[in-house]
Amino acid sequence: MAKDESTTKKPKKAKKKRWYSYLADAYKVSSKSFSWTPYAVFGSLLGILVLGVVIGLVTGKVILWSIMGLLFGATVSLLVLTQLVKKASYMQIDGMPGAVAAVLDQIKRGWSISAEPVRFNPRTQDMVFRAVGRPGVVLVSEGPNHRVQKLINEERQWIKRVAPTAPVHVIKVGHDDGQVRLEKLQRALQRLPKSISNQEIAALTVRFDAVKPSALPIPKGIDPTKARANRRAMRG
Repeated sequence: MAKDESTTKKPKKAKKKRWYSYLADAYKVSSKSFSWTPYAVFGSLLGILVLGVVIGLVTGKVILWSIMGLLFGATVSLLVLTQLVKKASYMQIDGMPGAVAAVLDQIKRGWSISAEPVRFNPRTQDMVFRAVGRPGVVLVSEGPNHRVQKLINEERQWIKRVAPTAPVHVIKVGHDDGQVRLEKLQRALQRLPKSISNQEIAALTVRFDAVKPSALPIPKGIDPTKARANRRAMRG
């Protein structure tokens, strides 16, 4: 009995993407939001290359300085592309439920961050995330000022019962007065004054995990883990 060809065929392996494919993806993400991306990326490359040639002509070492200008220009253009695609990625998810989680997910070293919101309003889709780091406990809200304050107050009271001496900071993400824009969230966290040690971070994290409240009623369709910025593109 002849074997069915469809059962004997091996599935094709997914074609592995090359490094230049990721660069192309990053370029597309950036140019979709910023029409001047080619001028910023290639302009920086050509500008530094021309500068290297000029220095080479003056010093009599055209080949050496041309190569150095090309390498340095390529490095600078990649850094420019990385920053542009990071900003473009944040602009594309800005306003989506769980966008704050996408930014917090990029922060790893020195922080213990809740993967899901610690406070959530299923009707308005406002959220509060908790991050524990050297500054202490940082509550990061997502939603308008007049709505998220109640969620922040509830989490503050809970933290006061669990860890009464822990310093608490609040960062409100949004477009209202006094709020931090999504793309500036990482910088806002980094600027907070450091007040506790790494050992205290670990102790607070263990304490919060041990007495955390029951799971929040997050409805289907509001999944903070799905509002992710393009990691490959953001790394360039």
